[in-house]
Amino acid sequence: MIEVKNLHKAFDGDEVLKGISSRFEKGKTNLIIGRSGSGKTVLLKSILGLYDVDSGEIWYNDLNFTETNERDRKKLRQEIGMVFQGGALFDSISVEENVRFPLDMFTTMTYGEKQNRVEFCLDHVNIEKKAFKLNPSEISGGMQKRVAIARAIALNPKYLFCDEPNSGLDPETATVIDKLIQSLTKEFQMTTIINTHDMNSVIEIGESVLFISNGEKEWVGTKNEILNSENKKLNDFIFANKLYAQLKKGEK
Repeated sequence: MIEVKNLHKAFDGDEVLKGISSRFEKGKTNLIIGRSGSGKTVLLKSILGLYDVDSGEIWYNDLNFTETNERDRKKLRQEIGMVFQGGALFDSISVEENVRFPLDMFTTMTYGEKQNRVEFCLDHVNIEKKAFKLNPSEISGGMQKRVAIARAIALNPKYLFCDEPNSGLDPETATVIDKLIQSLTKEFQMTTIINTHDMNSVIEIGESVLFISNGEKEWVGTKNEILNSENKKLNDFIFANKLYAQLKKGEK
């Protein structure tokens, strides 16, 4: 579980996060949504420790991250997996070397142990062995995202962060990636936080959804509640999409 309490963050006097408090549950896909510039990316990076907040608290279970020393932060970071927008794979090394990279960096495992872990992770994201030796440029965008997920879970993290994991994918492949992240979240009982603007992801896997508007928490709920919300700002965000606007009209 991750909990944030009354987070504030400003850049050059411009307040981006304005007292946000929320809980992100273990074993669930927790989504953060909002318009561009709403503060959702700053919130994600603040939770990760890439930004130091001006005030407030960030709790990883019973650890107050905002009060930890650098040694404890480094230890915690090894319990965190990250799926970057675009995948951020290393082009000059193979698929299996990409997944082995965090094991090389942060463990004392033998080569054989690392290779077994690499194969385990790649198998879990449905990458066939014939692709292990290929470079990222030689596989599809959807496969690249799956390899990025495999790398993110290589260290068996307790916490998984995903920044726009469906960026650049067609709708069918995006759904596959959504379901994969959800399946891994439940199997390994991770606390997963996904930053997204994709309403299809919300409807597919939004077990807990935090909607941010202008740096403030505006609404929290589930995928089953979001289309029936009476929150005007949330409705303006959702039903700007013509398809969901039609769905709303069809309910009336």
